[in-house]
Amino acid sequence: MTDVRKAKIPRKKKVRVGRGESSGLGKTSGRGHKGAGQRAGISQRRYFEGGQMPNIRRLPKFGFNNAQFKTKWEIINVSVLNDLFNDGDTVDEAALRKLNVVNRRCDGVKILGNGSLEKKLTVKADKFTKSAQEKIEKAGGSVEVNGETEEKK
Repeated sequence: MTDVRKAKIPRKKKVRVGRGESSGLGKTSGRGHKGAGQRAGISQRRYFEGGQMPNIRRLPKFGFNNAQFKTKWEIINVSVLNDLFNDGDTVDEAALRKLNVVNRRCDGVKILGNGSLEKKLTVKADKFTKSAQEKIEKAGGSVEVNGETEEKK
């Protein structure tokens, strides 16, 4: 323990500005002559280009984003319906919300045909894929789109 010394960690040496011209950072201390850049405590705002017309104002505006008005569908597969509902049940948005399948704000429910369905269900939703509609009808159930019964003739 008598010969333990402090570890030498390589650190950059602090630069002392304004200590004579021969130091390389004397007189103006690397800040240049006059103007806001030389003054203490003041900095230019973002995109400030020295008073000339900034690039952000020279270029035209373009584009439009309509994403906030996009229709948000809650997507549910027939395999989920098979797991959660019993034979002969009616599946609608209220029943799905009760089981926390649909829990966020959405504009409607869309049923997809992923998985299998062995139970006879009456499914009421806003949209169906062809495969989902076929699987529901094949299991003996019926499909209703926005209150209108849609069956193949």
